[in-house]
Amino acid sequence: MIKDLIFKNRSYRRFHQDEQISMETLIELIDLARLSPSAKNAQPLKYFLSNEAQSNQIIFEELGWAGYLKDWNGPKEGERPSAYIIILNDTEISSDYFCDHGIVSQSMLLGAVEKGYGGCIIASVNRTKLHRELNLDHKFKIVHVIALGKPLEKVEIEDMKDNDFVYWRDLEQVHHVPKRNLSDLIIHK
Repeated sequence: MIKDLIFKNRSYRRFHQDEQISMETLIELIDLARLSPSAKNAQPLKYFLSNEAQSNQIIFEELGWAGYLKDWNGPKEGERPSAYIIILNDTEISSDYFCDHGIVSQSMLLGAVEKGYGGCIIASVNRTKLHRELNLDHKFKIVHVIALGKPLEKVEIEDMKDNDFVYWRDLEQVHHVPKRNLSDLIIHK
């Protein structure tokens, strides 16, 4: 059921780095993105795929990880993603991708969860340096990066208290994510 996939689709930031994700699997995820709705049906998004150690390292070094966890600089060696999908806007198709990046990201992450993987959408990216390091064509603008792998961490959803939405980790490194109550979201019924 879709609710089960959505419940399992958390922002995972630590992975079993040695569990590889095949290029075939990454392409299957892109196919889910391809089939997703697109504003004006323009389909301006393109994808840079990485599942090799050298390109993964280049990408990893240009990402910011978990801004609320001030004492954590990201996953250590052995806990890093085994693959990445960089979402790019092809400016020769459209200067605006509207909300397409969110739609395709959710489609790909749900597909990853269905295959036993997990991921994290990362918007904290040194775009200029990563663009240069990967030698991307000038027409492509980096939107964000999806880190993928076999999740190593446990993520718990809990009720939000006192409007405190900041995620946190306990002493056992369980990642806690506060969510607003359903009744707080509906303003008229």
